Amino acid sequence: MALTRGFKETVQARAQADPAFREGLLTEAIDCLLAGDIDTGKTVLRDYINATMGFDGLGSLTNKPPKSLMRMFGPAGNPHARNLFKVISHIQRHEGIRLEVNAVR
Repeated sequence: MALTRGFKETVQARAQADPAFREGLLTEAIDCLLAGDIDTGKTVLRDYINATMGFDGLGSLTNKPPKSLMRMFGPAGNPHARNLFKVISHIQRHEGIRLEVNAVR
């Protein structure tokens, strides 16, 4: 099911106004990736990118063409680990945060 324009606008407005929401999107994306739910992780990262810097801005930061980044985080995308972690690194710097992994039993 395609997202409605209203939903996308709502996410973008909230992300622009609320740093905790942006941090929550990133945390959720990384948690999904670490749990093996790659498709959801990519989708949440794509939502974050669209709602904040956009793929043009991310392309400038990573020196990657925006269309390549869009494909990487699209439904059929399969980013190489090097590219994925480069993007995550730039997002962290852009956001002014550092994500950490904690072991939980």
